Amino acid sequence: MIAGAPGSLVGNVYDDGRSPFHDHICAAHVTGALLTAFAGLLLLAVLLSSLAHRTVLSTAALFLVAGFVLGDGVLGVVSLKPGDDLVATLAELALFTVLFTDGMRVGWAELRSAWRLPGRALGWGLPLTLVITAAGAHYLLGLGWVESLLIGAILAPTDPVFAAALVGNEKVPPRLRQLLNVESGVNDGLALPFVILFLAIAAGSADLHLGELGLELGLGVLIGVAIPWAAIRLEQTRWFAASTAYEPLNALAIGLLVLAVGKATHGNLFLAAFSAGITVATFGQRQRESFEHFGELIAEIFKLAALLVFGALITPSLLGSVGWQGWLFAILALAVARPAAIWLSFLRSGLTVREQAAVAWFGPKGFASVVYGLLVLASGIAAAQQVFQIVAVTIVASILLHSSTDIVVARGFDDEHDVPAWFGRLRRRDRTS
Repeated sequence: MIAGAPGSLVGNVYDDGRSPFHDHICAAHVTGALLTAFAGLLLLAVLLSSLAHRTVLSTAALFLVAGFVLGDGVLGVVSLKPGDDLVATLAELALFTVLFTDGMRVGWAELRSAWRLPGRALGWGLPLTLVITAAGAHYLLGLGWVESLLIGAILAPTDPVFAAALVGNEKVPPRLRQLLNVESGVNDGLALPFVILFLAIAAGSADLHLGELGLELGLGVLIGVAIPWAAIRLEQTRWFAASTAYEPLNALAIGLLVLAVGKATHGNLFLAAFSAGITVATFGQRQRESFEHFGELIAEIFKLAALLVFGALITPSLLGSVGWQGWLFAILALAVARPAAIWLSFLRSGLTVREQAAVAWFGPKGFASVVYGLLVLASGIAAAQQVFQIVAVTIVASILLHSSTDIVVARGFDDEHDVPAWFGRLRRRDRTS
């Protein structure tokens, strides 16, 4: 920079003649355009939400497509770059919020009482999906094993948003709804250490310090357990009590404190968030219930904002640059990797064929994969752009396919029996013959 008047944005210029004031104006313009677009889309999503619950219309797909259209690749209204601070900050806050609320869905009591089927999906299905997806990336796309495993870890988590019609349909067997809900609530946090590990390895052996990485992860878990436990125990004493009006803010305050302490101590924010959510669900049932609806709304806002930004970073040239191999990989990741992993994981599980098919198909790649992809893009590793492109096309395909088929599959359970009606008629016919 060339020095100018102290403290003056206008009095300083860069070597290329640009002024920091110009950059400030540009950043403000982008932020204003993004905020206007998000506010308008959020209002539209609210007005269409009832219709979306009854049809194949998806609010998530709406924000993704809107981001794509408004981004540099089409209209250029929302101009974002992967390295922008706004992108990194939004991705961090959004993932923290979602992991915190996801953790609240699955306290230890729920995990103990309903672990049999979700345990298969998480203990076997998640690592098998990761490995099969990584093998596809390695052999079909020619990526190295580290980058392929990173892609597998990014695409392994599932998102309940795109199977909402299935999870929320009371005609669907309760065990199936519980399976999908618990799996999608836990697998984001379980996949996170693998993403961090493979990303660190991909950054180069000189940057891989397992001791420091382990300390970061362990500190994150410690913060996520200690702060909520202490806050809940404090409220249970005779000196403190939250009023009815302030009860929903209790868990919010806990989450903000976990975020602040995590950033100050360099503990892993995402494991801290997930651990904090589970701790609140385990020790603070009242705090959990009062925050549940409020927390889901906050998480939903961050999710939709991240999808809008993600869509703005996707351009027609990006979608075309992956070639037919990239799109073939995306289809195989959705139609082969998850179904194969689920089939192996649920052998002799007692699920009907229809239930297994629903679980196998509804492994949508959603918000967690979006943010993990943004983290890789901002990491600066050599293959960051290529990994992001592959992840992006897979998520786009998943959002469009899964969000438009959840209603169709859910309606197949409207008259659910142990066996399909046609099979029951054939069985009775065999008995009488």
